[in-house]
Amino acid sequence: MSSIELLPRASTGVEGLDQVLCGGLARNRLHLLEGSPGTGKTTIAIQFLQAGAAAGEIGIYISLAETARELRDGARSHGWEIDKRIEILEQVAPENVLDPNHHQSLLYSSDLELGEALQRMFDAIERLQPKRVVIDSLSEIRLLAQSSLRYRRQILALKHYFAQHESTVVLLDDMTAESVDRAVHSIAHSVIHLDQLAPTYGGERRRLRVVKCRGQSFRSGYHDFTIAEGGVRVFPRLVAAEARAPRSAMLVSSGNAQLDALLGGGIEAGSSTLVIGPAGIGKSIIIFNYIAAAVARGERAALFAFDEELGLLMRRAKALGFDFEKMRAAGALFIEQVDAAELSPGEFADRVCRCVNSQGITTVGIDSLNGYQASMPEEQFLILHLHELLQYLNRRGAATFLAIAQHGMMGEMRQTIDVTYLADTVILMRFFEALGRVRRAISVVKKRTGSHESTIRELQIDGTGITLGEPLEEFHGVLRGVPVYTGTKPPLMDRPQ
Repeated sequence: MSSIELLPRASTGVEGLDQVLCGGLARNRLHLLEGSPGTGKTTIAIQFLQAGAAAGEIGIYISLAETARELRDGARSHGWEIDKRIEILEQVAPENVLDPNHHQSLLYSSDLELGEALQRMFDAIERLQPKRVVIDSLSEIRLLAQSSLRYRRQILALKHYFAQHESTVVLLDDMTAESVDRAVHSIAHSVIHLDQLAPTYGGERRRLRVVKCRGQSFRSGYHDFTIAEGGVRVFPRLVAAEARAPRSAMLVSSGNAQLDALLGGGIEAGSSTLVIGPAGIGKSIIIFNYIAAAVARGERAALFAFDEELGLLMRRAKALGFDFEKMRAAGALFIEQVDAAELSPGEFADRVCRCVNSQGITTVGIDSLNGYQASMPEEQFLILHLHELLQYLNRRGAATFLAIAQHGMMGEMRQTIDVTYLADTVILMRFFEALGRVRRAISVVKKRTGSHESTIRELQIDGTGITLGEPLEEFHGVLRGVPVYTGTKPPLMDRPQ
């Protein structure tokens, strides 16, 4: 069988984008990068040219809108100095265009301006023989061409011209024309579309999509990206099927014999556990137990906190017997506070997966899923994001623990989104009233692998951690919050025997 010869690729210089394109942009082809103003087209274009310069390739940035000074100032804002192998060719209108004495009366000025601009471009190409070319932007060429027919013919001519010179060309389009002209979509070898979303609260969310790419595979769908000092960084959409690490059937202990017994001996490695209950019930403490137990076994753990300030979380954990500061100082615990208003779900998934892969994390805690949901500008896709993240972590052999706070304190409990079917194990926690006190109850309502207790037990939390009582066998309605006792001696933990 003859092997398929793939087109040689040119790195974009953008972290994550080459992964989306399965290697980069096809060499000696014409590519379109489109998006409204502010989406990052110029930054990506400069990174593309800088990557070529680092590989010893000559590049040229042909600007029909911005001056060379503006481009260099923009590069410096990212900490770059544009490489000497990159020439910036300004094609902005000369000063005499504004002089009424130079206006033509018999010919359209656009005919002369477009011809002059193209001639200067061709002269520079012949002189430099660049391997990488950026033309910014198509909107200016479209205005100068005036008709869609002339515009399409001009782009075709540019495509054939650059193919003869073996140049990889990136055309930028800010999509500011009154009418949408898709002519370049059919001409270009690949089309990358950039979006910018403005949620009601929080920073802008940016994403990109590869609309087409001839002759090569690519990762379809939307991919989140950010623009920060240092340039654009893309977070490829997570595909769980790509993780093929073998799973272990080993049981993971919580370090608490009573909790392990409730769970039939422990949680299976490479599985996900959802801890559900009202606010203040102790969901985080259940997760803390598994993190501390993993560190005690000599493993590494990670905790991503959405809901609580990191210093307060550390102090609260220490008061319960979990010295997270010491664990972090020893390199056994990675702990990070996540700002849901500033982080896209794609970036969060990328952080979690990088942490697991680079540091050999075996236990991951996410506290809480409510904060993760708040990071979603489109909540209807939360389940899809979460499904891929949990499946990926499961395949990597990491035990994942997620907390989700339900609305209400007693009686009927509600949650904004139901993800219980995604988790391998579900631990349910409830407040209930008995003998004039508000108490806590814990039970395991789901476990896909292995057996578990079906009992409901009372739970107490103090400075030594958690303690489980005897099964509440003679109570009915504990999960409703106001139980009815049918026996003679309630097996409650603080009742004298």
